[in-house]
Amino acid sequence: MDIPIEKKRFTPKRIAMIIGGALLIGLIVFVLLSSSGSTKLNVEKERISINTVKKDIFQENIPVNGVVMPITTIYLDALEGGRVEEKLAEDGAMMKKGEPILRLSNTDLELSLVNQETQVYNLLTQMQRTQNASRENTINKLNQLTEVKSSLREAERRYKLNKKLFDKGAVAEQEYLETKNNYNYQKDRLALTERVLQQDSISSKQENVQARESYEKTRKALELMRKKVEDLVVRAPVDGQLTSLDAEIGQSKSKGERLGQIDVISGYKVRVDVDEHYISRIYAGQQGSFNFDGKKYTLEIKKVYTQVANGRFQVDMTFLEEAPEKIRRGQTLQIRVALSQEKEAVLIPKGGFFQETGGNWIFKVSEDGSIAYKTDIQLGSQNTEYYEVISGLEPGDQVITSSYSNYEDIQELVLKD
Repeated sequence: MDIPIEKKRFTPKRIAMIIGGALLIGLIVFVLLSSSGSTKLNVEKERISINTVKKDIFQENIPVNGVVMPITTIYLDALEGGRVEEKLAEDGAMMKKGEPILRLSNTDLELSLVNQETQVYNLLTQMQRTQNASRENTINKLNQLTEVKSSLREAERRYKLNKKLFDKGAVAEQEYLETKNNYNYQKDRLALTERVLQQDSISSKQENVQARESYEKTRKALELMRKKVEDLVVRAPVDGQLTSLDAEIGQSKSKGERLGQIDVISGYKVRVDVDEHYISRIYAGQQGSFNFDGKKYTLEIKKVYTQVANGRFQVDMTFLEEAPEKIRRGQTLQIRVALSQEKEAVLIPKGGFFQETGGNWIFKVSEDGSIAYKTDIQLGSQNTEYYEVISGLEPGDQVITSSYSNYEDIQELVLKD
């Protein structure tokens, strides 16, 4: 009787295949783990920066540079063109309002002034002659009116007398009619003389008004011409310091050409350059601060210049309190401009780690301080010192904030003293 032979489950060949497969799977897992960066690296603590996450008052701000400028600058332009005849002040001089700075000459302008003065004199003489003639004419008309009234009274007297005598038959009708006609004639003559005198008076007044208006216009033109000649002497418009004076004796200056400027040094402002990235977040009333000579000073934005040049725009900031005594025009200040109100937030100090991680992860130190492992985080706003932590870290956690330039593929750092 045949005895069935039981087939072995693990033959040497199968065992070899299983061992080979296991080795292959192990190799694949090793390669995957290696490629995924699941590695450790020994790091000395003295070569890295470890900081503690904290909860504190936070305000978003940006660092900017500003240049100290006078609170007000008034530019000196040539109101009239001419040749520089005399320099009455030097660049940098302290000026009082109205003090002369330059004297220009302009022959054409001075000749025009003489002609204008002559024209005004001639017009005034003509107006006076016209007024005298008008007065004489009025006097003559009044004399005529007086004679006419006298003739009318005499004609009226004779007419009334002859009428009474005619009614009594003492005078002839012809003589009566003559006196009556003469009386009516004198009445019409008086009415006509009064009408002519009235019209003549109105005409004289109109002529006088027109002559006066013409004279006044010419006189005002003369005043303007004198003012233009006076403008050949350039004077300080306000108290201040004369700067940027660009004029030499004998030099010709065109009308409107810049001659210099007067800086009002009763106060200062700071002209600040800001990256165009923040143009929608900068507005008048925002504040900034800087440290100077061991003291903190606060500035406020007064004006925003929205024109962008070379990727930057400018704002003017003024001091909320007295400016530092030692501050000088043209000095550069490093200012922190606040972009938000103060609030309480979880914070980590700024460091080189952000360049490699983009704020998406960080090495968090274990409680015993022996290792640091990758932790996903989310950062919010930032200022010159801190990042705001949205999630991933709690106050008291310790993190590595120095550069991660050699740790991109490392999962854990073994910290060595």
